Amino acid sequence: MENQVRYSLKVQAIRPKGQTPKLYVYFPIPLAAAIGLEPGEEVEWELLDRGELHLVRKKVPSTKARERARAD
Repeated sequence: MENQVRYSLKVQAIRPKGQTPKLYVYFPIPLAAAIGLEPGEEVEWELLDRGELHLVRKKVPSTKARERARAD
């Protein structure tokens, strides 16, 4: 991929009282929009090695192409 777009973010910890802390990674809106990721969609993390995770979508929706106005 020649023109890779990168988004930096920090892993956040939520520490509910009396419970084990949970780690959260938020998905940037521009990146979600670029792949058509929707709220509530199920995904999985696949561990490739200690430095790389792969996000896998359970169900990939069909592409919604935008229609361009024709100048006829």
